[in-house]
Amino acid sequence: MFSWEQRKLDDIAKIKTGGGTPKTANPEYWSGNIPWIQSSDLVEGDIAHVNINKFINNNALKNSAAKLISRDSIALVTRVGVGKVAVINQDFTTSQDFLSLSDFDRSDIKFLAYQLYRLMQENAKVLQGTSIKGITKTELIEQSISIPSSGQEQHLISNVLSKIDSIITLHQQEPFLYGNSVNYGVKLC
Repeated sequence: MFSWEQRKLDDIAKIKTGGGTPKTANPEYWSGNIPWIQSSDLVEGDIAHVNINKFINNNALKNSAAKLISRDSIALVTRVGVGKVAVINQDFTTSQDFLSLSDFDRSDIKFLAYQLYRLMQENAKVLQGTSIKGITKTELIEQSISIPSSGQEQHLISNVLSKIDSIITLHQQEPFLYGNSVNYGVKLC
């Protein structure tokens, strides 16, 4: 068993990127092949799936606050829908409701996503009752998460959590297969 350490998000990821929305009144901007993700595209409690519904083009990138974020990044919803987290395995852009972390040190990306999900859920509880829930980029990157010092241990933990998520998903789908409306609970992460 390896030791765990507290690390600030600012020390884990070298690149922290916000998002932006190209003008929706200009349909030409929305005719490309660059994924543009909004908070409703992420599934609560599921770090692996994103339902991308909108795409922009390079002209939209040049003429808006949207930024191209490299694949294998973690997108965190920090405003409307705060608390959702996903690993994105392709280049993408987001709305302004996100902070995306990229260019990680030696850390396992899935392990980080699970820990960030836990952190974001804690933040969401604190934000309950405000008119527009949100956490600023500065507030978020100053926070710390616990990480095993061994990348191998991080990988093992993330694999176990992924398998548990898969089992829970299968059990949640069973009622639909058999016409039963039993709810088996929620996913762990």
